[in-house]
Amino acid sequence: MSILEELLKDIPLPKMVKVRQNFDSSCIENLEAALRDELNQEKIKSNVKPGMEIAIAVGSRGVDRIVDITAITVKFLKELGAKPFIVPSMGSHGGATAEGQRGVLEHLGVTEETVKAEIRSSMEVIKLGELPNGLPVYIDKIASQADGIVVLNRVKPHTAFRGPVESGIMKMISIGLGKQKGAEACHQLGFKYMAEHVPAMAKMIMEKMPILFGVASVENAFDKVAKVSVLTPDEIEEKEIELQKLAKQLLPKLFFDQIDVLVIDEIGKNISGDGMDPNITGRYPTPYAHGGPEVNKMAVLDLTKESEGNANGVGTADFTTQRLVDKMDREATYANGLTSTVVSPTKIATTLANDLLCIKAAIKTCNILDFSKVKLVRIKNTLEISEIEVSDALLNYVKEHPNLELISELSEMDFDEVGNFRK
Repeated sequence: MSILEELLKDIPLPKMVKVRQNFDSSCIENLEAALRDELNQEKIKSNVKPGMEIAIAVGSRGVDRIVDITAITVKFLKELGAKPFIVPSMGSHGGATAEGQRGVLEHLGVTEETVKAEIRSSMEVIKLGELPNGLPVYIDKIASQADGIVVLNRVKPHTAFRGPVESGIMKMISIGLGKQKGAEACHQLGFKYMAEHVPAMAKMIMEKMPILFGVASVENAFDKVAKVSVLTPDEIEEKEIELQKLAKQLLPKLFFDQIDVLVIDEIGKNISGDGMDPNITGRYPTPYAHGGPEVNKMAVLDLTKESEGNANGVGTADFTTQRLVDKMDREATYANGLTSTVVSPTKIATTLANDLLCIKAAIKTCNILDFSKVKLVRIKNTLEISEIEVSDALLNYVKEHPNLELISELSEMDFDEVGNFRK
């Protein structure tokens, strides 16, 4: 028996029960009709002239109905006589190469066939100017040469800073369209100033470039489009602030203020840019964002195949497994930190041989007197939290909470012969 096994052998494991978390599931049933209503406003149509070449900025991961939203926008512009094309707009993602970014779009389902528009991908940018503090402002060169630019994105809370404007249209303009150089410039002075830099850069770009409109979506707790808005340049900042408030209201969450141990079965870039959404876990990569439960110890057990070795976020946890570390591509993971300038999430958490030891280690170190009364919550990942598991110490809390519902009996945790959760 190893020294670690010896230290952990007497740590008790709680019985667990399955719990359903209930969220508002309202969403747009007929997306095309809703988006068409927004696009057909005279203030939007009047900006589009026949023959205009229009760059449509697309690129954020995980956006619900991104293919449909893009295709509907393309069709609308074509009906007005314009010539729309797609520009990948994702900062440094896709390995910061033109082909890599085209590949990311393809992975999202956005291809020339699915949206009926050409994709023009390049990492070349032009410099538009500088902010008063000297930060350069860039924009994709291909987009800069178009007669007009349309920006598509979901509005949602950011994972590393707080401000009236976080992730959305303005961030897509400043960082997405800025490509690798724009992303690097916006991150240069850190997330402490991001709430100022994102809108400042976006405003300069909107002043100097022919931004025609933005298509903004807001999603419900199940990542389904709940609202879609089409905004003119002079509306973008004001309306995005309101959409950001709505996005925060609709955000899914764990209905627990304090958790001794949070166990997350899998993390990955396909789940969140941070591997796991800090808005759910309450664990943020910077001190400039807040919200969510107070978690004493957190364990992450595995890495999704779709993440392709990028284990960004593992350092935000306290414990992980050898299984996850073996799947980690350190170059891809560390490149994430070098671009964002936030390197704590790319460190490797204390690593245990298997799920069993990982969870026991989290319980042993969670700073409670009686380990048998540990308040433990287990989730699959931060995208799927409508059904979770909680320990017996939280049973009464669940019974009394209006948004929580017991859906199973208490049972023992089930591990296989090597100490990992049985699938």
